[in-house]
Amino acid sequence: MTALPDQTSATEVERLARAYLLRVAEPPAPALLAFVGEQGPIDAAERVRTGDCPEPVRKETAARRVSVIAERDLELADKAGARLVTPEDHEWPAWPLLSLAVATGRGVPNVAAPLGLWVRGSANLAEAADRAVAIVGARLATDYGRENSLELAYALAARQIPVFSGAAMGIDAAAHRGALGAEGVTVAVLGCAVDFVYPAGHVELMKRIVDHGGAVVSEYAPGTPPARHRFLVRNRLIAGLTDGTVVVEAGVRSGARNTATTAGALGKVVMAVPGPVHSVSSAGCHALIRDCQATLVTTVDEVMETVGRFGAEEAKPDAPRRPTDNLAPEALRVYEALEPRAGRSPEQIAEGAGVPVTRVRALLPELEIDGFAVRGDSGWRRIIRTAAR
Repeated sequence: MTALPDQTSATEVERLARAYLLRVAEPPAPALLAFVGEQGPIDAAERVRTGDCPEPVRKETAARRVSVIAERDLELADKAGARLVTPEDHEWPAWPLLSLAVATGRGVPNVAAPLGLWVRGSANLAEAADRAVAIVGARLATDYGRENSLELAYALAARQIPVFSGAAMGIDAAAHRGALGAEGVTVAVLGCAVDFVYPAGHVELMKRIVDHGGAVVSEYAPGTPPARHRFLVRNRLIAGLTDGTVVVEAGVRSGARNTATTAGALGKVVMAVPGPVHSVSSAGCHALIRDCQATLVTTVDEVMETVGRFGAEEAKPDAPRRPTDNLAPEALRVYEALEPRAGRSPEQIAEGAGVPVTRVRALLPELEIDGFAVRGDSGWRRIIRTAAR
């Protein structure tokens, strides 16, 4: 099995038993989880296989208990560059996932903790989940939503805060890309197996996450295809593995709002980014805020302050070494497309920066107010500022 050096403590027999248990029941499986807690994974796996277990456990495992071949799953995972992380491993994110067990004990349905997690990528899952924020939202996102998602993720990752999301189109993808742009850690939690890329268009994104120190995570065994119910089940892991969830854009009925509701039920911090008042894409965010289920946030400092455990002052990076260090990613690209002596038109700047001209026209006055640009007869020019001493 692929494993991080000095990170594993489970025996091979325990790992084999956990692989069997992960495949034998569709998660969440609260009766099976409780049974494993009582019997241990090895004895529980054997008793499930023979049917010598309580009726609730038999109901959860009856369809697959004979057909599961755990050795094959471990081999498939190894071929895909993945490993099975179990509660017996040092890498297991025990503290974040405790919220799932506590909520289950309080009677919250469908939030049972996972029996194990398949992980592809070099990120240590326990370390990544120790100080993390989830960014989720609509698949059919607007430009407004994607920009906010990317910029929040970039700013969080720049402060060494791992960004978790679900690798879906729209807001999720923008969050992962923003974190990658800041060379930070990002973790994709899937509603299918780690060797099954969905959506298919995210092959390159998944590869970048894995290749740049992040991880792709799932409780579904290798080869398990995506399914609608699996994405809803997956949402509890995104909420449970992080300190807080930011909903950037979401409809009234959406998976992102489901994640936020779950996070609230787990006692985690829930935040929402407001949108245009008539935007259907932001109606879910507005409902969360209106119903006092989420705190309104518009900047990374507000996110950091709201999460609390790593407050804004604690998590801020060292003082900027350059005046431009505080510019948002798009603003910095526009600034760098300017020339100090020759004026440039917004169209020329847009081409040089790779930023839409409408966005360039909005950013240039802001750069002028902040002393980074000036408009003259020949167009916009860059103002070179020296660092304050």
